[in-house]
Amino acid sequence: MDFRHTEEQELFYKSVVEFAQKEIQPGAAERDEEARFDRDVWDKAADFGLMSLPFPEEYGGSGASVMDTSLAGEALGYGGLDAGFCLSWGAHVVISGIPIWQLGTEEQKQKYLPKIAAGEWISGLGLTEPEAGSDAGGILTTAVKKDGYYVLNGTKTFITNGPIGEVFVVLAKTDPEKGHAGITGFIVEKGFKGFSVGKEIHKTGNRSSPTSELVFEDCEVPAENMLGEENQGFLQVAMTTLEWERSVMLAAAIGGQQIQLEECIKYAKERRQFGRPIASFQAVQFMLADMKMWLETSRWILYKTAWNKDQGIMDHAQAALSKLYITEVALKAARNAIQIHGGYGYTKEYAVERSYRDAQLGVLGGGTSEIQRWIIGRTLIA
Repeated sequence: MDFRHTEEQELFYKSVVEFAQKEIQPGAAERDEEARFDRDVWDKAADFGLMSLPFPEEYGGSGASVMDTSLAGEALGYGGLDAGFCLSWGAHVVISGIPIWQLGTEEQKQKYLPKIAAGEWISGLGLTEPEAGSDAGGILTTAVKKDGYYVLNGTKTFITNGPIGEVFVVLAKTDPEKGHAGITGFIVEKGFKGFSVGKEIHKTGNRSSPTSELVFEDCEVPAENMLGEENQGFLQVAMTTLEWERSVMLAAAIGGQQIQLEECIKYAKERRQFGRPIASFQAVQFMLADMKMWLETSRWILYKTAWNKDQGIMDHAQAALSKLYITEVALKAARNAIQIHGGYGYTKEYAVERSYRDAQLGVLGGGTSEIQRWIIGRTLIA
């Protein structure tokens, strides 16, 4: 298991960092302050090729591996300083684009993937509901087959890219009595009769990524837009996206930790108290040491998760471990960064306060820390 990057991977990583520093980082603080998604930035990233990475070439993609796509995520987190952009990018490429590629019919892939890969149509996943967060099997949105359509009724919430999306992978109950085993996936387009964007949700962090409800009121979805097999949607979508999500989307957090550590070291060397740089104090050195330990451990856990997926190894416990550890230490590292910056860390003059707000989402969204511990623990005693 050799995680050393090839020369091509190093050049690729560097090119994405340089792109992110030039095109994404400028204005990141303002987009956060205004809770504003910038379509121009999105389109530039699409032109650079970031939306097409994992998809096969015949659908407009680049055919990148999980590891290479994860490197792009890490580079975006490092160079862009915009966690919201990374969140919207991951929701588009990974948790909605990947299921269409892996589960879609040839007609579905031909219709949707080229537009997703080009960034022309922004996509998202509709799973979470007001009464079903961690209990994903408890969703109440229903889909009833009628006259060549599935008629959807229900409300989704906390949907990344909700206000800006053109197409969504939506999970609904086709057999309400069966829990997880009665859920089916559908591809739902903006403009389908009975489908609307509901209340926009204003978040504490990741504010440049728009979030909203999706509302289905007798929404007519053509039967040919069913994704995968009927009543197998939850299992199939989870199986196709889990390791991808736990690799690519978490990689951005690692890139963010890397630049955060570098900035903390720089600040600690420049900031003077008691007549000397605060970097000379052991308490500050200990915080920096912890941040370095968390960063390197996170990186190797993530690389193993990505390597597993590229090798065709499915390990849900490893994916849960990746999600749990990386998100929890990212929050700890952001807390250390504020402490090192002292009072300035509590202001918007430095990016560390934004990093702390952004990191909080990691232990909540995409499966809480408690759910990850449950998955790992259940596997250990099986």
